[in-house]
Formats: sequence, C-alpha cells, structure tokens
Amino acid sequence: MSRVGKKPIPLPAGVKITVGEQLLVEGPKGKLTVPLPQGIRVEKVDSTLEIKRENDSYRALHGLTRALTANAVTGVSTGFTRELDIVGIGYRAETKGNVVSFTLGYSHPIEFALPKGVECKVDKMTHLVLTCNDKQQLGQIAADIRALRPPEPYKQKGIRYVGEVLRKKVGKTGASGK
Repeated sequence: MSRVGKKPIPLPAGVKITVGEQLLVEGPKGKLTVPLPQGIRVEKVDSTLEIKRENDSYRALHGLTRALTANAVTGVSTGFTRELDIVGIGYRAETKGNVVSFTLGYSHPIEFALPKGVECKVDKMTHLVLTCNDKQQLGQIAADIRALRPPEPYKQKGIRYVGEVLRKKVGKTGASGK
C-alpha cells in the first residue's frame, strides 16, 4: 500500500468537494480541479478525504492523486507563496497591475505578464512575493521569472529563490602563469 496514498486529507472549514469525472475543490481562495484516473476513487469520511484504489495495478497513480488532491485543498484554503530575491547593482522590479517590469542589466527593461490567479508583491524593489492557489502554476511562474537572469556562479548576481544555496566559483587569479 502506498504510504502517501493511504494518508487521509483533512478538510478545513469552508472547503467544499464535488466528486465526478474530476474532483472539484472549492474554497475561499478559489476553485481547482484534480483529474481522477480510472481505478482511483475518493471517499469523504467525516471531515477527511480518503483516496482508495481498486487494485495494485493503480499503485503509481494512488500517491500522485492523493498529493494533487492535498495540494488543491491547501491551495483553496490557505494558498501558496514563493519568494524571490534580486541581487545585483541596479537590478530591480516594479509592478504595474498584472505586469512586472524588471531592470536586470540588459539594454532594455523586461515586461513579464502574470497569468490570472497569480499575484506579485514587490518589497524594496528587490524582493518578490508570489502568491497563488495552484502550486504547480506558482512554481512554473517562479521558475520563469528566475530564468530571466539566473544567478551566475562568480559574482552571484541574478534572481534567486529565498534560501537557495549557491556554489561560488573562484575567479581568475592576477598572477601570470610563467
């Protein structure tokens, strides 16, 4: 039995579940749908959800479906956040509606349009806080923003996740190799 799959999912107050061909999860932060593969069923027991499978041939999908369902329940109840730091002299960001404008040392500013459901707050022009109810979409947007100027290994300038550990490379030495 899958250790992840058999763990029950607690349902917070205000979260409503509708089971059909897909699992519809509604809460104060919005709606999300989770695909339900064949052979996997969802049972509501008291204030928890349990994911069951018909037989062991659906073992791989059991834990996956449970994890996606748990992420959807957490997303519509509390939401997810990702934080990014911009490191470098003259590097900064600012928001204008749903567009984030970056100055990252290129010859032009970069305009990054945020999709519906993703919000960005900029603190001190170098700290971004992204919030969304969909964990997968939030991670993809954070990765796309980081890819605009990934941290380089010599001076460590660029966009990085908060808490990301970078390996610094030693640059050239000034001595001539005679």
